[in-house]
This record gives sequence, structure tokens and C-alpha cells, in this order.
Amino acid sequence: MQDTMQDMNLKNYMEDIVINTIDSVLRQTGCCTCDVCRMDIIAIALNNLTPHYVVTQKGEIYARAGELALQFKADVFAAIAKGVQIVQSRPRHG
Repeated sequence: MQDTMQDMNLKNYMEDIVINTIDSVLRQTGCCTCDVCRMDIIAIALNNLTPHYVVTQKGEIYARAGELALQFKADVFAAIAKGVQIVQSRPRHG
């Protein structure tokens, strides 16, 4: 059992979605794109989205299919936009 668990990777697929979407949102908002602001926005967005954990390649394919849903995309954009608002009002960078 332990050998099987070592061969598997647990991943929150939502991280990929937010990271792959953030640049298009930032271009529309004019928010600072420094590493500190980007990571803060990503963290805020992920804390406001339902995680989608996958273990197998089949699980990742299933999660990718969910990306196609219009509501799913809207939720991701809204969570990133919320992060942008928070970070713009209280940036932590120097």
C-alpha cells in the first residue's frame, strides 16, 4: 500500500487554473504584476474557490472538463478579481 501511495501525486488542480488565468485578469485591471502582488492575488483567489484535488491522470482529465463550464470560468475570474481589489487596496510590496 505504501509503495502505491508514493507513486501517486495529490494536486489541487484549481492552482493550475488560477495561475493560467491570472495574467488575462491582471491585463484588464492594471494591477501591479510584481511577484508579491501576483502570489497574494493567487492565494486570495484559491482561498475563495472550492479546491479540486486530483490524484490520477483520469482525475485531471475530469477536472479539465469542468473548466469548460461557463459558471466555473466566471467563479475563477470573480475570485481573482476579488484578490486584485484586496491587493490594490493594501499592497505588501516595497
